[in-house]
Amino acid sequence: MHGEAVGTCPYHAVVLGIGNILLSDDGIGVHVANAIRHVQNPAPDDISLTIRDGGTIGLSLLAEIDPDSGLVAVDAMEMGAPPGSVRVFVGPDMDRQLEGTKKTAHEVALADLIQAARLAGCAPRHRALVAVQPASTEWGLEPTPAVNAAIPEAVRCVLAAIGDWAHE
Repeated sequence: MHGEAVGTCPYHAVVLGIGNILLSDDGIGVHVANAIRHVQNPAPDDISLTIRDGGTIGLSLLAEIDPDSGLVAVDAMEMGAPPGSVRVFVGPDMDRQLEGTKKTAHEVALADLIQAARLAGCAPRHRALVAVQPASTEWGLEPTPAVNAAIPEAVRCVLAAIGDWAHE
């Protein structure tokens, strides 16, 4: 796991790319986080952005979260939609989505991370889940074509959420 901060300004947000890159589409969150790293000026000057490869996630990421920040998690999620579909769940909708699915170890871990942040008094002021419908979670180092094609849309969704929060 590694992270890097981009910018040093009043509003801070963490992008957490989640998934196992050895299981094709399951690693989409990590691929989206990497794509954001390559965006020229991904955040306005008044936003500090930390991009983390959350892998299959763990409570060690609790240190990345604080009550004055935003958190956007990006993950593959079974939503019954066509492969490559991107959906954004914000605030309580994110919580309901995580509570209702818990089909993978990292979905359970993300719900646990948010709950641990609440218990520790450091739950993020803003939170969102950018979910991408996988086509395959079989062994493979690359996303399937439909999911790979969704990366730009997922990047736009992440950056739009952060931009909206910073200017509330």
